[in-house]
Amino acid sequence: MKEEILKNYAKLIVKTGVNVQKNQDVVISASVEDAYFVKYVVEEAYLAGAREVTIEWSYQPITKLSYTYQSVDTLKYLPEWYLKKQEYRVETLPAMIHIMSSDPDGLSGVDQAKLLEVEMAIGPVMMKFREQKDNKFQWTIVGIPGEAWAKKVFPKLPAEQAMDALWDAILKVTRVYGDPVENWTKHNANLAEKTSKLNQLGIKKLIYKSKNGTDFTIDIHPEMNFLAGGEKTLSGVFYNPNMPTEECFTSPIKESANGIVMATKPLSVRGVLVNDFGFKFENGRVVEVLCENKEYKDVLEKLISTDEGASMLGEVALVPYDSPINETNLLFYNTLYDENACCHLALGRAFTECIKDYQHKSEDEIKAVDLNVSMIHVDFMIGSEDLNIVAKTYDGRTVEIFKNGNWAI
Repeated sequence: MKEEILKNYAKLIVKTGVNVQKNQDVVISASVEDAYFVKYVVEEAYLAGAREVTIEWSYQPITKLSYTYQSVDTLKYLPEWYLKKQEYRVETLPAMIHIMSSDPDGLSGVDQAKLLEVEMAIGPVMMKFREQKDNKFQWTIVGIPGEAWAKKVFPKLPAEQAMDALWDAILKVTRVYGDPVENWTKHNANLAEKTSKLNQLGIKKLIYKSKNGTDFTIDIHPEMNFLAGGEKTLSGVFYNPNMPTEECFTSPIKESANGIVMATKPLSVRGVLVNDFGFKFENGRVVEVLCENKEYKDVLEKLISTDEGASMLGEVALVPYDSPINETNLLFYNTLYDENACCHLALGRAFTECIKDYQHKSEDEIKAVDLNVSMIHVDFMIGSEDLNIVAKTYDGRTVEIFKNGNWAI
């Protein structure tokens, strides 16, 4: 890939993704295999005025070895220096850039019970730090090709060609070709127009139906807005948390989900790629995992038992089936991309920023909306070319939202 294009992508991540502010610290998480690209992001961050840029390196094969050979007690131990680092970040609020390139099957074979026990021990601690930073700092998640990931998406191509092909796909759907900053300005404006229409409807209930077995309803609290694209921190800094993004999303009333939803794309769960699954909901909770593959079913059942809120929904997202990502005809095997190909739901944590005028509400007022709370937030795709979604509004109307997979409004 040409250096000029990589630099344009890095600039987009820094300026439009996290919108680094003058003298702000920046933290980048990435694989050691991504160093050739990370250097461009680091330079762009400094050019944008960053005070200090820190890299937190990882390497998936070593992560797998850690979970294979270390004891649970060792894996879940958080040393004092690590906790102090999290406290420092609560105080300083660095911009966080997460670069993903990992193998979708990279943790396959790791003991899922062990993963769950470690997550249940560490999760509540990290959740407290996250809650203290919520809506106060900029963050973004982006992707670049890793060789194993590229071969997964393009199995018939040699490794080098697969990398080039995945680079091209990522750059297209992230709107990097041409003037990427201007492309995102227009894209955010289009998404804002769509959410404005949704919010004007005053949606009370969404009813989903498709031929694959999805027959599902969920309710929206009157205090909730749909959001899309870029967001603002409480201090007013605009940023884009997901690049790419095509969704208009909100958080539902946590005990309102009823019926069956069937997934339409595979999902990577704790390093295991699961497919051909669905969930049956009653009064907001998953009461049955629908999956014939015993291994996949076990992975999903452990996922929804992570904590009290893991079996409930924290997000409903509307994405047209003719989205740019779906039009690539690629399965990315990565939730950041596949969730923006079509409609999806998310198990776990809800979004307080979707509460109307949330920045001016007290903590008690926000808690009164009673959104789902969880350590996890896992999106799974349910959109299909025949998915129909109808809304019931608070003023008694019935409005068609999606027809045959795409917008009807």
